[in-house]
Amino acid sequence: MTHPPRPALLWLRDDLRLSDNPALCAAIATGAPLHCVYILDEASPGLRRLGGASKWWLHHSLQALAAALAAKGGRLDIFRGEAAPLVSSLAQACSASSVFWNRRYGQSEIALDSGLKARLRGLGLAVQSFNSHLLHEPWQLQTKSGGPFQVFTPYWRAAMAQRGWPAALPAPDALVAAPYPAGAPARVALSDLALLPARPNWAKSLEPEWQPGEAGAQARLAYFLDGGIDNYSEDRNRPDLPGKSSRLSPHLRFGEISPRQIVQAAEDAARRGQAKQGDADKYVSEIGWREFSYHLLYHHPDLATRNFAPRFDAFPWSDVAVALIKAWQQGRTGYPIVDAGMRELWQTGTMHNRVRMITASFLTKHLMADWRIGEAWFWDTLCDADPASNPASWQWVAGSGADAAPYFRIFNPVLQGQRFDPQGAYVRRFVPELAALPDTWLHKAWEAPPDILAKAGIRLGRDYPHPVVDHAMARNRALAAFARLGEKPVDGKPGN
Repeated sequence: MTHPPRPALLWLRDDLRLSDNPALCAAIATGAPLHCVYILDEASPGLRRLGGASKWWLHHSLQALAAALAAKGGRLDIFRGEAAPLVSSLAQACSASSVFWNRRYGQSEIALDSGLKARLRGLGLAVQSFNSHLLHEPWQLQTKSGGPFQVFTPYWRAAMAQRGWPAALPAPDALVAAPYPAGAPARVALSDLALLPARPNWAKSLEPEWQPGEAGAQARLAYFLDGGIDNYSEDRNRPDLPGKSSRLSPHLRFGEISPRQIVQAAEDAARRGQAKQGDADKYVSEIGWREFSYHLLYHHPDLATRNFAPRFDAFPWSDVAVALIKAWQQGRTGYPIVDAGMRELWQTGTMHNRVRMITASFLTKHLMADWRIGEAWFWDTLCDADPASNPASWQWVAGSGADAAPYFRIFNPVLQGQRFDPQGAYVRRFVPELAALPDTWLHKAWEAPPDILAKAGIRLGRDYPHPVVDHAMARNRALAAFARLGEKPVDGKPGN
């Protein structure tokens, strides 16, 4: 009499896809039936809880994954609680022979996974973890002196020199789900995770913007490569050209698509003549910035809470009034390009990358607010709130980060708007009360002559706010604070 094979347990985390999922492939290779599990862990020490927009995305991503697994013969079991004891109990209850997962890179996640791996192996289980989230593991790339990189360009040069990552793995043709054993930890319904907002449903405007899940990720990639990548090197900075952004960042954040799949597709498009090589290379380098952020997070685990550059510990951040912070959050600063970005964020759960830099510069340099205030707001409101890219990018703009934009580079919101939204399509979409203003005045409404404002139906202070701070004054104040750190502007050029 033969006994059925002991099942394999696959613990899914930030890898919510079937294709190019090495942990899934390894579990299938055992020939055993599978337990595919997801755990919403808000109890383990040190783990950062998801923000509201990310929770909304996660709900729909898990819904899509469950359907995709079921279509192949598999099943997704969902749990809520502290992950390590849940995985251990489930493995024992179902008499698992092996446990598989794809790696994470935060300090608390690494500690949790390492401890669990040792515990399971002590119980006699085979345990394997894999890289599915990055092109290179953060420890694989080192400077000539053997340390971690702190500057992007040499990091990316080293990454491209070691670009021998394997080809993306195909999705399985079929799966075999293991029966759920009696006595195992209780599963919960997806709705029990309470990931969706209820009253009010502030996420309603997100729904027409996105298709969370692996199929949505692949559709976005195909759409972008079919024309969006044309002239990407230049047009990527134009928020008024929405088709020039791939909008794959939330799909990457939750692992609905892998960086290998994106890079291979972009390079294939260049080989076929579907995209210019320069545009493909520039797009791939944007994936490189995500890689660099994870490199930083791994080597500096407090990236979201502590200045990367210690000299910024002495920086005189202002005790900004709550009203000013709220004006920034709500897109009511009086600077149209800033306000358009903050309203885009609230309405769509994302923001164009160029405008992320403008809005972050405004908060940290015009308002002199600590970058951690902005990082926390983006964490809560971005669908793509990434534990590495979000803090690394905020520190880059603030000047406190690795390879940071020089602090004296203070974005002028008027010039930025005129340069990157020249006809005002972006501002008019998200700040419709200014729609009737001529292009000449759109990015500096407060300077428009009274008759122009009247013709556009705008009364400043009623229909649209006066600027909350004067740009010239704010720039000089920020430069003075920067000078107190003992550094001087380069070439006497304080802003752009």
